[in-house]
Amino acid sequence: MRNEILHGYLIHHRKYRDRSHIVHLFTQEHGRVDGILRQTPPPQYQPICLQASGKSELKNFSKLEIVNQPIFFHGDAFFSGFYLNEVLLRLCPLEVEMPQTFIQYSKTLEQLQKLSQQSDQNLFLRQILRQFEHELLEDLGYAIDFSVDSNQEEISSEMNYQFQLNDGFLATAQASRSAVSGALIKTMMKYEKGGEFNLEQLQLLTKLYRQVITSLLGDRPLKSRQLWVQNAQTHRQ
Repeated sequence: MRNEILHGYLIHHRKYRDRSHIVHLFTQEHGRVDGILRQTPPPQYQPICLQASGKSELKNFSKLEIVNQPIFFHGDAFFSGFYLNEVLLRLCPLEVEMPQTFIQYSKTLEQLQKLSQQSDQNLFLRQILRQFEHELLEDLGYAIDFSVDSNQEEISSEMNYQFQLNDGFLATAQASRSAVSGALIKTMMKYEKGGEFNLEQLQLLTKLYRQVITSLLGDRPLKSRQLWVQNAQTHRQ
């Protein structure tokens, strides 16, 4: 890159030497981009514009501009924003454009600002997080194929299936708590991109996407998830 203008968001930063920071950005033009910023980093969740130069993995960032007014998240919105940024940092390859995920990330941040206004905040939160994960996994190349089973045969509404990370949906003769009905799996074939999932689809995707994302993360669990659980437990006590 040579004096290229990038538009995006800060997803993480850490101190580097006396007056500099290593910053990780999620950008519209190149997905995740890492670099050195020789000034105070911008707030998270703020659209920013800056200039990037350099051929190595760590670019030099300059001419930073914050596009909008500051955004402050509280409670579940705070932990959700932390989760989004941590997943992007951990899973996105360097400098690979992820257009649909970028659009969905921006949309999710806007929706999180409206969380406190929702009559059912838990349902609203599950909806927008599953929509984000849906786009992320597709851009990463890990979209789940809901049309066929592990033998590349069409999913049957009359069958039950077990989901295996490496194989997909394995047909099983018996119904169980871990099995998923073929009828429910097939409803995902009617899902219109960008729309809302119904309640049954949300339950299915919460289960499946957690499996996939946990597998992609490896041995290091998400800090955001741990803190979210600890916070919920504290409020229940």
